Amino acid sequence: MEEITLQYFDGCPNWTIAAERLASIAQTHPDMTVTHQLVETPEDAGAIGFRGSPSILVNGTDVFPDPSAPVGLACRIYVTPDGFAGAPTLEQLQAAIRAS
Repeated sequence: MEEITLQYFDGCPNWTIAAERLASIAQTHPDMTVTHQLVETPEDAGAIGFRGSPSILVNGTDVFPDPSAPVGLACRIYVTPDGFAGAPTLEQLQAAIRAS
């Protein structure tokens, strides 16, 4: 069973793109559950080591780790084949989930 957690905060719109892509992947993987975790305060971010929205965890591990990113309420930037984006591509998500 794969447990996917999408961490986000309301101030960043990019989490909805990641949520749509994860929902698409989950449709073809009945052994996968996707939950959303709203991070509401800087204190919450610090407590869980939240490095930006959206963050994608598989079984509790960030599959796009960036130890240099500060902990806090910020939009996360991903490097994609088409340049910088606010969420990983569908293909990047599929590969990260497979590799975890």
